[in-house]
Amino acid sequence: MNLVKNDIIKLNITSATAEGNGVGKTEDGIAVFVPLSAVGDELEVRILKTKKTYAFGKIENIITPSSARIEADCPQFSKCGGCSWRHISYEEELKIKSMRVYDAVTRIGGIKDFEFKDIISCERPDRYRNKAQFPIGRAKDGSAVFGFYSFHTHRIIPCDDCLLQPEVFNSVIEITKRFIDKTNADIYDETTGKGRLRHLYMRLGEITDELMVCYVVNGNGLKQEDELVRMLKDGLPNLKSVIINSNREKTNVVLGKKNRVAYGSDHITDVLCGLKFKISPFSFWQVNRAQAEKLYGKAKEYANLQKDEILLDLYCGTGTIGLTMAENCKTLVGAEIVEDAIKDANENAATNDIKNARFICADASQAAAQLKAEGLKPDVVVLDPPRKGCGEDVILTVAQMSPKRVVYVSCDPATLARDLEIFESNGYKTKEVTPCDMFPRTAHVETVVLLFQLKQKPDDYINVTIELDDVDITSAETKATYDEIKKYVAEHNAGMKVSNLYISQVKRKCGIEVGKNYNLPKNEDSRQPQCPEDKERAIVEALEHFKMIQQE
Repeated sequence: MNLVKNDIIKLNITSATAEGNGVGKTEDGIAVFVPLSAVGDELEVRILKTKKTYAFGKIENIITPSSARIEADCPQFSKCGGCSWRHISYEEELKIKSMRVYDAVTRIGGIKDFEFKDIISCERPDRYRNKAQFPIGRAKDGSAVFGFYSFHTHRIIPCDDCLLQPEVFNSVIEITKRFIDKTNADIYDETTGKGRLRHLYMRLGEITDELMVCYVVNGNGLKQEDELVRMLKDGLPNLKSVIINSNREKTNVVLGKKNRVAYGSDHITDVLCGLKFKISPFSFWQVNRAQAEKLYGKAKEYANLQKDEILLDLYCGTGTIGLTMAENCKTLVGAEIVEDAIKDANENAATNDIKNARFICADASQAAAQLKAEGLKPDVVVLDPPRKGCGEDVILTVAQMSPKRVVYVSCDPATLARDLEIFESNGYKTKEVTPCDMFPRTAHVETVVLLFQLKQKPDDYINVTIELDDVDITSAETKATYDEIKKYVAEHNAGMKVSNLYISQVKRKCGIEVGKNYNLPKNEDSRQPQCPEDKERAIVEALEHFKMIQQE
């Protein structure tokens, strides 16, 4: 069956993508992606676009609806691009997200023999977001429009009541609209770069009920600011802060670099896991505070810290994860490359009278080097990287620090799976995986993973005879570089990857002197991750090829 545009076909939806599209297959095995469909739907679908092995379509008629299908409760659903799952039950959404994590870990990562736990659900799938940012524009009739950009565009979809956000934000929108009408405030036009009022940005302390309202302007301020502040104060009894943020750049970035307080404080506060945190417009803060407490609780359980242990919190941000664990360990060290975040982390530690924590502005490798120079060795490492994950360099750095346990908090299943595979080839085993639904009704899913260090056999060895007439030990390092050895191994072993650490281990076993950065500790009981046998054989073959050794 050759699909062409505008064909109408019958299709059973059997799976779903992370973005929220249902997927069905034709009799010929062509996958058809259908937005707003649900697993179990029997549909008539109009084909909109075709490729060689897949196609895109839209629902023409629902012949038999899925038992998971529900009536979407938001008029902007499918238009604004924020929610993916308002057309199915929350229970079905959890199944899809859980399966997405499991499939990534097992198929992409190839991870086996681990415990996969039930997804941590959210008690309140709506009204959970404590932060919102609305672009402001003009409708065709000239009235002010607040909403969200349509998917992959900068066309504003009006939305005066987003069901993911607290109702007090609706009140702020309404007051701001009245102010614009009353003062004829100048609204920014991103096509011309002219106009003043660009974005409305809000944050709410869920426990403290403190409200921050921030206006992003193309300039230093707004005309009649005093009147705007008066209107906000009169209508919002929990108002703690009004801030004017200056952003004159032609950019997609919402906030500019300069803030000015128009009323109240330059920050609000909130409580997470019993600790108080200061929140400014620039601060990182979990948008679903209640669910973040569950996520951090699982991470704390996995860390299983003892009073004499050292915790290293990489990608620590403003210190939230590490600080919630500080009372359970001897020392907390947080590392983060963003300087402003480190300032906030130190201030958060002081606010909560946490004296066994310190934070350093450094990347993972720099942090590891600094700890080593100080004679500190982390027992537990917590990783909470951005969507791109950790990558091999950071993982090798962590492996060389040889912590007993690693707790990995991920916001992307695919990069998590990739990183778990690297961990498992560097002396660590995935023990337990728990998905967590931090952002109900959207496509996103978080995951918490516990890895533990495998016990090594320090007496492993290989039999190698070295002919000193042929091998100059003092110059062996120059016979082939680490990159050349890696390339040889990959080319002759189906793309196998080996690390500098593994190469150095094998070279030492072969009696080849290595640089000081790759020397292993002399202590036999060191918990350094050891090179797997298959990779060791491949490296030995490479060393032999480059005439760095001769093997019996």
